[in-house]
Amino acid sequence: MERAEKREFVTGLNEVFKSTGSVVVAHYAGLTVAQMNDLRSKMRAAGGTVKVAKNRLAIIALQGTDSESMKGLFKGQTLIAYSEDPVAAPKVASDFAKGNEKLIILGGAMGSTALDADGVKALATLPSLDELRAKLVGMIATPATRIAQVVNAPAAQLARVFGAYARKDEAA
Repeated sequence: MERAEKREFVTGLNEVFKSTGSVVVAHYAGLTVAQMNDLRSKMRAAGGTVKVAKNRLAIIALQGTDSESMKGLFKGQTLIAYSEDPVAAPKVASDFAKGNEKLIILGGAMGSTALDADGVKALATLPSLDELRAKLVGMIATPATRIAQVVNAPAAQLARVFGAYARKDEAA
């Protein structure tokens, strides 16, 4: 990498650390290209990104961000997984690590909160933002449905009564 490319990479990575919901740092030594591509495609499907960065450049990019406390994680062959949704990157990384012992989660950060490996796994068990939104909409929609049923119930009962009287008059 040339100096200009490094500067651009550090600037881009610094923006990532400032703006993402969560960042996961993991060792990836021993992963094949196919496994790495599989991880990247799963992360992309969840709305996240996986990058392999030089540790020295990642540490420089961390300066001045809320995630600066995770500098110590960048030793050895590390990759960075991040997403806007605070749960997406940890969830995909944890699921992938369960099926592949060569991906070792070291820790990460969610905003200014530093996470160890157990913290990342705990974050992965939480429902995603989309799941929480769906539950919230369901909870809001249920009372509205019940109100509509209660309001329509007297009209339905009147219709049944009128229908019964009409059938009684036709029979007579």
